[in-house]
Amino acid sequence: MTQMQRRTALALIGATAAATSPFAWAADEWAPTKVVRIVVPIVGSTNDTLARLVASKLQDVLGQPVIVDNKGGAGGNIGANEVAKAAPDGHTLLTGFNGPIAINKSLFKSMPYDPERDLAPITLAVSSPQFLVVHPSVPANNVKELIALSKKKHLSYGSVSVGSASHLTMEMLKTASGADITHVPYKGATQAVVDLVGGVVDAAFLVPGNILQFVQEGKAKVIATTGAKRFPSMPQVPTMIEQGYPGFIATSWIGFLAPGKTPPEIIRRYNKEMVKILQMPEIKAQLEKMEFEVVAGSPEQFAAWIKAEIPRWGAVIKSTGATVD
Repeated sequence: MTQMQRRTALALIGATAAATSPFAWAADEWAPTKVVRIVVPIVGSTNDTLARLVASKLQDVLGQPVIVDNKGGAGGNIGANEVAKAAPDGHTLLTGFNGPIAINKSLFKSMPYDPERDLAPITLAVSSPQFLVVHPSVPANNVKELIALSKKKHLSYGSVSVGSASHLTMEMLKTASGADITHVPYKGATQAVVDLVGGVVDAAFLVPGNILQFVQEGKAKVIATTGAKRFPSMPQVPTMIEQGYPGFIATSWIGFLAPGKTPPEIIRRYNKEMVKILQMPEIKAQLEKMEFEVVAGSPEQFAAWIKAEIPRWGAVIKSTGATVD
């Protein structure tokens, strides 16, 4: 082999190695050129916790700072609308949940954005049934006793916001049972939990991550769960179905989205990195400790999920007569 032939062969080998290197194709992927902002459209919630867990890892792989920006209000519409109207360049993302993505379209008479048209799904991150919790002073240890009590004395329930799953799930129960429980809406999970623990409101449907600590401390009492089966960590607590309400399943979920016209290559990059992060053992363990099931699916799967959730919650709104206060 001549010197020229050896050089040609080495060049070909080098080109082949570069093409198959994990860093070669990664270099061609989209990457942000400035700070990435993840908008959380509700204050003091598991949405914020999830966003911060992902942001801390995401900035390491993207090479740019990733910050979390809480923009609560209007049942999540304010923050979601801000992302919907943002430049579709990959530098503004949304941590979306039931309310602004699947519920509000049916609940509000007018919406400043269309969740299916103006927001692009990246991944459904986590989902979880809810706890039906009461203050320890409430003399009810199951749903039947709570319903009976509500017909004898005034009871109130808190929700994390108007139109949230915590709001509509209680309205579902009221419609199904004839319970008389007054709605007290909050602007985020933090104050709703504070007032439940403080006895200002008597009951609430909440995701475990928002209330579990207080349940463990004896400051709140769980009397039911809204899943198809019991939580492994609390096997003593029966489901709504077991307590006489067939088909009573209410799932809260959180996912990541981008502005609607965001290019596919940007969506693909975020999906790839977020799925990896959500499946990291340390991240998954933290989320499962909060009783979340890690989903971490594709953009197409999340889009299909949203498409199914909008009419499902719309039917709940219609049957309960729930409205924006």
